[in-house]
Amino acid sequence: MSASEPGPVLGPDAPVAVIGAGLMGTGIAQVFACAGRSVRLFDRDAGALAKAPARIRGQMAGVGHDPSAAGRVRPTGDLAATVGGAALVIECVREDLATKRALFAEIEPLVEPDTVLASNTSVIPIGGIMQGLARPERALGTHWWNPPYLVPLVEVIGTEWTSQAVLAGTLSLLAAIGKVPVHVRRDIPGFIGNRLQHALWREAIALVADGVCDAATIDLVVKNSFGMRLGILGPMENADLVGLDLTRAIHDTLFPDLARDTAPNRLLETLAAEGRLGMKTGRGFLDWPVAAQERVRAALVDRLRHADAECPASGVAPARNTEAHPFH
Repeated sequence: MSASEPGPVLGPDAPVAVIGAGLMGTGIAQVFACAGRSVRLFDRDAGALAKAPARIRGQMAGVGHDPSAAGRVRPTGDLAATVGGAALVIECVREDLATKRALFAEIEPLVEPDTVLASNTSVIPIGGIMQGLARPERALGTHWWNPPYLVPLVEVIGTEWTSQAVLAGTLSLLAAIGKVPVHVRRDIPGFIGNRLQHALWREAIALVADGVCDAATIDLVVKNSFGMRLGILGPMENADLVGLDLTRAIHDTLFPDLARDTAPNRLLETLAAEGRLGMKTGRGFLDWPVAAQERVRAALVDRLRHADAECPASGVAPARNTEAHPFH
């Protein structure tokens, strides 16, 4: 390891720092706390910070985790106290490049030389966020999925500067706390999961906008056809299953007719302009009375709980030996 590469020098009691006490921040803090790690949770919003302990305990109880583990999370409004001496800092603030870049510029002078800095952005390239850091080799992306305490995947994204030691250590740490980490080899917008998800949304919205079907029919089709297989059979496995000759023949016919939008569909723009923003306003593509929202949220948590109780989609049980990663 070169002198410029951060190494495993922090002791076994070094905490994890999470910046942002919203849904993602509290969920990520919960994962580390349940894995036995000490967590410091920071937010500039005193109200959000005050609500965080109860939210974390409620999330733990709701999925059958021991709520006493919430005691390992220490909320604080002092940024320096939050990140000082931390092994890993994970940023979970709003999805805005300037905000994230300014936050890391503020954090870097407050941390140890080998502290790993991670952004939880879902789509912004990591290089743009970490640009200008004095030590960009210790910075990367860790994109968790909502809710992070139930969805196993974490996408780990390096930049042109990220050291191999930091990448390997982060992947190992995430596996040790029970997640399914994957290495995204190029720092591109949306990484892997969101590119796949939004490619599907682009075609789904186009089908509705073009009058092929209504929004409810889209969801019926997905949930009662290929959506049923996705937990077992990924798209590449499915292509091999049906045969690449057939896959190619289908693409010859289908691809010329698929949506090619390079900007949000006009239907989406219109709904947003009308204030039809989805569940938070009661109407989006569909109507959402409160009872319907509650049913969907409860069903989703129940489904994810059952999936989480089985095994990771990779088929490989995650390593839980906390000595296997360099952030002890």
